[in-house]
Amino acid sequence: MTMPEISTRGWRKSSYSAQASECVETGHVTAGGIAVRDSKDPDGAALVFPDTAWAAFITAIKTGELPNA
Repeated sequence: MTMPEISTRGWRKSSYSAQASECVETGHVTAGGIAVRDSKDPDGAALVFPDTAWAAFITAIKTGELPNA
């Protein structure tokens, strides 16, 4: 299986992360979708989600549909 190429726009962290290195980063996949990785392991694996799945996830967060852990 070939890993998708991540766009040259790079990875982004939430502004809520401040200078913490224990967070996730997101990046746009060149072929479409969103990749998510652990900021502590930038050379490690990334999870890739289709744009529609990512949009549904963000909507669920904003509307409070996800239970608090």
